[in-house]
Amino acid sequence: MKIKSIKAIAVNLSPNPKTQPRVELDANGGYFVSPMDRYKYDIKYRSGTNWNRVACVVTAEDGTWGLGTTIHSGPVVSIINDHFSELLVGQNPMATEKLWDMMRRSSSPYGTAGIASYAISALDNAIWDLKGKLLEKPVYELLGGPVKDDIFCYASNTMLRYKTSDYMDWFLELGFKAVKVFLRHGPDEGLAGLNKNVEIVANTREQIGPDIELAVDSWMSSNIEYAVRVSEALKPYNIKWLEDYMLPEDMDSYSKLRQRVPGQILATGEHWYTIHPFADAAGRGLVDILQPDVQWVGGITASVRICHIAEAHGLTVIGHAGMNYPYGQHLAYSMPVIPWGERSEGVSPPGVPLEEMVALPGTPVIKNGRVKPSDAPGFGIEVGLDWIEERAL
Repeated sequence: MKIKSIKAIAVNLSPNPKTQPRVELDANGGYFVSPMDRYKYDIKYRSGTNWNRVACVVTAEDGTWGLGTTIHSGPVVSIINDHFSELLVGQNPMATEKLWDMMRRSSSPYGTAGIASYAISALDNAIWDLKGKLLEKPVYELLGGPVKDDIFCYASNTMLRYKTSDYMDWFLELGFKAVKVFLRHGPDEGLAGLNKNVEIVANTREQIGPDIELAVDSWMSSNIEYAVRVSEALKPYNIKWLEDYMLPEDMDSYSKLRQRVPGQILATGEHWYTIHPFADAAGRGLVDILQPDVQWVGGITASVRICHIAEAHGLTVIGHAGMNYPYGQHLAYSMPVIPWGERSEGVSPPGVPLEEMVALPGTPVIKNGRVKPSDAPGFGIEVGLDWIEERAL
């Protein structure tokens, strides 16, 4: 069996919930902290791009097809359709190791890390989905089988349209036993901003009580001094970890911060690409929890390698946004080194059932803070090609 065709398109996968939120919008909702905050008075668009999501379909000679998704449609669609498709059409879809290595090596002239990694991720996950369908097995079985009964999930407060307290009430009601909040103020806002960040964490800890885990994310927006001050100031609130605190390329600052806050649990990796920064960080003991995104880092194939790196160094892996889509669910279910999974993308507005926030039909919904992936072939995604085309942009 060979790959007959590969096609990537820009799509809108945003869910369309029917239930109205049970609370009013927060007039002071704003945004969480961004590395562009020092220029927020000069620009209207704080961070990110206008690019959309990507759907990548890999079809075998017998018509069986697999689906992978990612973000940054502008350049990613071109890389897949104009480069990787010419490389992989005619190859054996069972040879996932070979195909991943071909994409990594062929993109090295323009940089495998970064945008190319998103393209590799969409294609690699689509190939794994196809492989599972051809073998009539769920992907988690192809990865070695389940290692847990289900996956413990935590809820990330990535959407700030409503009050943090409203979200926390909702997350607890949904049965989550762990949550994450984002800092809203970076180094450029000085001590006043630092105090506001501490207030967010302090209020959340008081609301959720001592037995719910609480993590804190600073989304690439700190420097060494500020991260040290944040870590010291948050000690009374027993945070699970401090996350994503430096620009991803600044490995020297990761090393220096590790020396300055040896007792702080540190987590990062959603903006690291391919296996090398994870190997570097693990080998030098820079972080405690690796957080690759299976739709960004290079797909299932790269993510399994990162899990093995973590295990060899006594670390854990908790993938970024892993529970939003079936890709991360299958990975977490089959990897011993993954103890938790993250549900992000806002989880759901307060009062809106999680069932209404599914982006890819067939993705199992978290119940009482836990989830188990589909046992259907591939990733168990329940869509047809017409469904994908209807969402094309």
